[in-house]
Amino acid sequence: MGIILILAPISVALGLAGLGAFWWTLRSGQYDDPAGDAVRILMDDSDNKIG
Repeated sequence: MGIILILAPISVALGLAGLGAFWWTLRSGQYDDPAGDAVRILMDDSDNKIG
């Protein structure tokens, strides 16, 4: 029973840390251009060719 009193606040703190990290990425504009990211991955850059 005592372990629950230790693990419950730790799990809540980790959940809040994850939510805070998601909020931070949302506010910093990480998800602003998903269509552009999808197109850029298909583009053939000549700088990346081997040989």
